[in-house]
Amino acid sequence: MHKRLSNKLLKALALFITGFLIAVSIAACSSPESSSTKKLAVTSAVASASSLPGVPNPGATLEQIIATGKLKVAVPDDFPPFGSVSTTMQLQGYDVDIAQEIAQGLKVKLELVPVVGNYRIPFLQTNRVDMVISSLGKNKERAKIIDFSAPYAPFFSGVYGEQSIKASSLDDLKGRTVGVAQGSLEDLELSKIPPGTFPIKRFASNSLTASALVSGQVELIATGNVVAAKLMRDNPEKKIDNKFVMKNSPCHIGVRRGDTDLLEQVNAIVLDLKESGKLNELSQKWFGEPLTLLPVS
Repeated sequence: MHKRLSNKLLKALALFITGFLIAVSIAACSSPESSSTKKLAVTSAVASASSLPGVPNPGATLEQIIATGKLKVAVPDDFPPFGSVSTTMQLQGYDVDIAQEIAQGLKVKLELVPVVGNYRIPFLQTNRVDMVISSLGKNKERAKIIDFSAPYAPFFSGVYGEQSIKASSLDDLKGRTVGVAQGSLEDLELSKIPPGTFPIKRFASNSLTASALVSGQVELIATGNVVAAKLMRDNPEKKIDNKFVMKNSPCHIGVRRGDTDLLEQVNAIVLDLKESGKLNELSQKWFGEPLTLLPVS
C-alpha cells in the first residue's frame, strides 16, 4: 500500500516539474517581445472590437443614429432639476428636455437611458449610449477620453439672497452674515477669504443652509445653482435671486472621441436652441433664472 502510494507521488512530482520547466521555457521565449509587436497586438484588438456588431467605428456614430432612426442618451434620474423620476414614473428635467431637443434636431426617435454619476462615461465608452447629457462638467482628465460639446447649461457656485440685498462681489458681503454647507465647494471658496472679512455660518447640509436663509438666520448663502433653483421654486414669496457667481463649471454634452460629425451636429443644435431663446426658456423652467451665465466654450 505505502509503496504504491509513493510511486504515485513520484509520478505526480515528475509531471509537475516537467510542466514547470515547459512553462518557464515558453515564458523565456516570449519575454523579448518588442514594443512594436505589442502595439500591433493592441491595434489588432481595437480593430477587432470596433468591427463587432453594434459597436460603431470611431466617427461612425452619427451614421449609425441616422440609419437606425434612434438616439440613445444617458440622462440622470436622481439629480433634480437636471433629471428625476416624476410621480407618473417618467423621466423629467432639464437634461431630459435637452435630450429631446437634440433628438428632434437630428430627426430621430429618442431612447433615454438612466445613469448615475460614476457610470456616465463608462456607458459612453462601452457603447451603451450614443451621448451623455447628464450635468457633465468638462475637465482635463475627461477631455483625454471623450469629446465635449459647447456648454448647454449653467452649473456654478454663487451667492444668493433676497432681492432687496445688493451685492455684486465678495467685497460687498462685508457686514453681511453668509451661510454655507460645511465642507462644500462653496465653503472651500469662502475659506480662501481672510478670516473676519464677514461672518460665516456653517451648516451640516445644503438643505439646512437653505432653511437658514428662509428662516432669517443668515442674510445670504453661498451654494450651487441647482440647490438655489429648488430654494427659489419652493419659496417664491422670498424673492431670492443670484447676486454673483463664485465659480463657474458649466455642463457639456459628452460624445465618444472621434465622433466629429456628431459633435458638429450637436453644437449646431445647441447654438440654435440658444439663439432661439429655447435654452433660456428651459433654464427659467428648471432653474428658476434666465440663461445669462453660459460661456461660449
